[in-house]
Amino acid sequence: QVQLVESGGGLVQAGGSLRLSCSVSGRTDSMYSMGWFRQAPGKEREWTATITWNFGSDYVADSVKGRFTVSRDRAKNTMYLQMNNLKPEDTAVYYCAALISGNWYVASDYDYWGRGTRVTVSS
Repeated sequence: QVQLVESGGGLVQAGGSLRLSCSVSGRTDSMYSMGWFRQAPGKEREWTATITWNFGSDYVADSVKGRFTVSRDRAKNTMYLQMNNLKPEDTAVYYCAALISGNWYVASDYDYWGRGTRVTVSS
């Protein structure tokens, strides 16, 4: 089992920055990668970023490329999402998730999920 807890969400003005954290506990040795997904009101959950747990290879969606950066600190068992130049369309609940095996961009392939942290970007 893997437990995930997100933090760092909040209200920010357009152009501002936030850093989300995802604290991981449990069987981290079983994880292949971790991802960030977001879900805006009335929309489907959208893949945002992924990082492989052991090697740190990172991938971000085109919609946030150049603005968002995913990283992880294995010593702290924490994954981060640095979000810069935020836009109102980034408003969503952001979830972190852990993948044992499967496609890192497919939400249904992820095995464990946090409860989410809300990000609101005002214009």
